[in-house]
Amino acid sequence: MWVDDAALDAAEGRLDEWESSLAERAERARTLSATMRELTGTARNAARTVHVTVDSAGLLVDLRLDELIRHQPAAHTARQILETTTAARADLLRQVGDAATESLGDDASTRAIIDSYRSRLLPDQGSDDARR
Repeated sequence: MWVDDAALDAAEGRLDEWESSLAERAERARTLSATMRELTGTARNAARTVHVTVDSAGLLVDLRLDELIRHQPAAHTARQILETTTAARADLLRQVGDAATESLGDDASTRAIIDSYRSRLLPDQGSDDARR
């Protein structure tokens, strides 16, 4: 009977460790979620005439144009805005990757989070799996 009690105690200890591990991971995930809601991505074009900020979902929240923009064709300005918005989303994706890796480590769930953001923020680039 003593061996059974020791085995039971060991099993209970493993369950307690597992439960603690899950609770810790859930707390890190909640913290990561809150952190990621606050992230923004920013970028400027090479000529420094377009400055873009996107929110945590990649939506445009700020656009600043230098007065020099007035001296170029509208189609060129439009391309610069789109390219700079893409660069701001790439900046946001880099920050998401950094935050997820710092919070959860470099594992499958971290890569899944990053791939999910990549597919939403930069759909033309696809996920790592799509590039294989």
